Formats: sequence, structure tokens, C-alpha cells
Amino acid sequence: MQPFHHLLVNNLVQNVTNFTVWFALTFWTFLETRSVFATGMIAGIYLMLTAALGIWFGSLVDHHGKRAMMIASSLASCLFYILALTGYAIIPAIPAADAASPALWLFILISMAGMIVGNIRMIALPTLVTLLVPEDRRDKANGLVGVVSGIGFLTTSAISGFLVAWGGMAATLALAIGLSILAALHLSFVPIEEARETVERPESHRVDLAGTFRLVLAIPGLFALILFTSFNNLLGGVFMALLDAYGLSLMKVEQWGLMWAATSSAFILSGALIARTGLGANPIRTLLFVCLAEWIVAALFTVQSSIPLLAIGCFLWLFLGPYAEAAEQTALQKVVPYERQGRVFGFAQSVELAASPLTAFLIAPLAQFVFIPFMTDGVGAATIGDWFGRGPERGIALLFTIAGLLGVVLTIIAFRSRSYRLISAAYARGTEPPR
Repeated sequence: MQPFHHLLVNNLVQNVTNFTVWFALTFWTFLETRSVFATGMIAGIYLMLTAALGIWFGSLVDHHGKRAMMIASSLASCLFYILALTGYAIIPAIPAADAASPALWLFILISMAGMIVGNIRMIALPTLVTLLVPEDRRDKANGLVGVVSGIGFLTTSAISGFLVAWGGMAATLALAIGLSILAALHLSFVPIEEARETVERPESHRVDLAGTFRLVLAIPGLFALILFTSFNNLLGGVFMALLDAYGLSLMKVEQWGLMWAATSSAFILSGALIARTGLGANPIRTLLFVCLAEWIVAALFTVQSSIPLLAIGCFLWLFLGPYAEAAEQTALQKVVPYERQGRVFGFAQSVELAASPLTAFLIAPLAQFVFIPFMTDGVGAATIGDWFGRGPERGIALLFTIAGLLGVVLTIIAFRSRSYRLISAAYARGTEPPR
């Protein structure tokens, strides 16, 4: 196996770890509290912290050995999971899961911290694709990264529901601790040759936000590309705040986990297709077409309370996601100098994810206090309930439909913008980043 393939396997292990904690924490909180507001707050807090720390994480990746930072990421995740498991075991208020309990929210924050430091790996991996893979094969390599993410998502989906049903958060965190240690040990034996000058520079302890921002603005249309990708994260905020609550309103937690396992095969199929065919001559055009398709799916997949319709919608959403991710990474890997890529990827993560917590924080209270009553015994139930349906899950469904329609309009505007033409031209004439 080549170092790149070892990295893929290693990321699979850590992805399974962090995805499992994320799914299980959301499932467990909703089942114990029955609060859409609580699950929305979990999504919003996670995304807000991820956005806030992305630039700093990117600076760490640029200023230190990338393999070393990935190992440190796994060890830090392990430490937070140990702290969370200890609290769960010794503080009775945590397993009691009272949504008003400060102990519960401290437990949630510590558990999420273990997931959040895993984003260091998510920033380091595309920079290592630049280092290890020739430019003309990077889109396909990014497709392989999507395959690995899909396998991790499928594995996680299959086990999260059963873990929560069988052992709750204690079993979940114990598994996460073991897998984090395994990932760190394996990566310590993977040889990666990094040029010394890329990890040792005078500004090695600076975040350098101003310099990163100037670089982004200096490349025509690059900031617009990051904003385009934010469209997906607007949708992601809606999904993260509402989808688990909607799905668990229609089926048991074990069934919900199995459905995610089945639909997660879309992730693998999508990544495999990208790895085989690439993204076309203009990945920015691919990105916007994907955004448009995802918003259309969001508008339609909850029009009726149907498990098959829900499964089809989740499958299509997961199938399209890797195309958007690979398109952005391929463009950045070509137009951004290698020694700055960590910071630019971190900056992109921060800007893109800033949209999601805003959506999650807005959507969760709207769902809990406005749309659910509106479609249960309010005006909405009286006016459109005969064909759209009535009840709490129909309030959630109506939010999905409205968000999807707004997203379609935003994406059409982006397609017609001058910035889209500029970044497409910059990619077409881009040169190999200096090493």
C-alpha cells in the first residue's frame, strides 16, 4: 500500500469514530428528551465551534507536520471522549438526560469537542492529496476520499442506532476511545515525506488571518467559490437540525440507523463514480449543478409522511454531497499555493460552516415553537393539512420544503453571477501550485 492508501484507511477508522459519536449523541438526546430544540442546539453549537476554529486548525496544519497534526487530532479526540465517559459514569444528572440540566449540556459539549478536533484531519487530508497525487488525478483521488467517507458513514449508520439501543452513550464513548487510539497508533507508522520548509517557518505560531484573506481575495472568484459551497451548508444546517427528529418520528431508532446504513451506500457509489470519471472540465459548474439538485431534493422528499420517500431523499442527498466536496477541493488544490492550502481550507471551512449554525439555531426554534404547532392544530393544519398532512412531523416537513425552494432561487442567481465566470476562468488557466 502507498502512503495515500494508508491515509484513506486511517481516515476511515477515525471517521467511523467521530461519526458514531455524532449520530449516537443526537439519537440519544432526542430519544431521552423528545426535544427538537435540543437536537437543533446540538447541531448549531457543533457547527458554530467548527466554523470558529477552522482558520486556527488550518494554521496548525500549515505550520506543523501534517501527519503529526493528524495523530494529535486522534489523541485529543480520545482525551475528550475519556472525559465525557467519566462524567457519564459518575454524574447521575447526565444519564437522566434532563434538557434543562447544565450537567447534560456540559457532557454534550465535551463529547462534541472530541468530534470537533477531528476536523484537523479533514483539513490536513486534502493538502496531503496535493502533496501525494499528481494534479491531473486529484479529482479522482478526491473521489476516493469520498468513497472512504461513504464507507465510514454506512458503518456508522449501521451501528449507531444499535449502540444507543443496547448500551447508550457509555458503549458509544468506550468504542470511540478504542478506535481513536488505534488510528493514532497506525498513523505513527505511515511514512510521509514532507519538505522541511513547509513545516518550519518564522511565523510558525501565527494564525495569519489577514494574509489568508488577502490570498483568497487575490485569486479572482475564489471567495465566491467558497460562498457557493456555503449553499450546501445552508442545507446542511437544516438537515442537521431537523432530519433525525423527522426520521425518528416515523420509525424506531434501530430502523432509522439501518435506513441510514442503506442510503449511505450512495456516498460510496458517488465517490466511486468520481474516482472513475472525474468531475469534468469545470468543477465549479459541477458544484452549482449539484447545489441545485440538492435543494430540489430538499423541497420534495418530505411532501408526504412516507418512509420510502424519506429514504429516496436521503439517498440522493448523500449521493450528491461528495460531488460538491470533491469539486471545491479540486479547484482549491489547483489555484492555491501548497504552503497556504491548510489555511485556505480552514478559512473555507469556517466561512462555509458559519452558514450552518445560523440555519440550525434559526430552524430548530422555528420548528419547535412555530411550525410544529402550525401544522398540528394551527392554521396550517386547517388550510393545507388535508393534502400535506397534520402533526409534529408535518411541521418539520414544511420547513424542509420552504428551505428547498429558497435554495433553488439562490443557486440560479449564483449561476448567473459574474463571480461564477471569474472563478471558472481562474481554474481553466490555473497552474500547478509551487512545492
